[in-house]
Amino acid sequence: MIKADLHIHTVFSNDSSIHPKILVEQLFIHPNVKAAAITDHNTAKGYLKVLELASAYPDITIIPGIEISAVEGDLLILGIAEVPPEPWTAENVIDFARDAGGIVIAAHPYREFGLGDLARNYKFDAIEVINGGSSNYFNMLAENLAKEMGLPGVAGSDAHKPSELWSAYTIIQSSNDLDDILKAIKKGLVKAVRGEKSIHFKKACRCLKR
Repeated sequence: MIKADLHIHTVFSNDSSIHPKILVEQLFIHPNVKAAAITDHNTAKGYLKVLELASAYPDITIIPGIEISAVEGDLLILGIAEVPPEPWTAENVIDFARDAGGIVIAAHPYREFGLGDLARNYKFDAIEVINGGSSNYFNMLAENLAKEMGLPGVAGSDAHKPSELWSAYTIIQSSNDLDDILKAIKKGLVKAVRGEKSIHFKKACRCLKR
């Protein structure tokens, strides 16, 4: 079993202030969450940098991901570190991810830039039912959507600054192997939960300087 924050942005997203080094440090000291999907907007550069920095810590799992700004709304791709070719329509992105061995999640469907009810028209692998930046009401609508579509519900902080990390995460019944993680999500061996607030960065610094 692993606990993974499946929606995190780094400075490689133009609206995020989370440096990859900060992310790895906080992940290192967190008592429970030891896996993270790096899902920067329309790029995998953040994932590659975080993966490089996390390579020194064998208990940390970094999941490749991208948040694609599709025409219909935001989509999370997990399992691949390659940007789909344009045009970014939901159908094209889903087909690309499937062909590449990844999975696709409808991100914060009822918040701004979400697909809303349009998500019903596409074959997603899961729905983001707890998003750290969404209201309880929007998350409730997302949970109802997942139930109606018969899809697993996952969670991610959607963090754009360090204090937002781990505000939501997913318990996944799998090993830390990437293929196992993706298969477990597709099978619904997951539980979306709200987490505690991020451990303060200063604490992380003190820990790693010892």
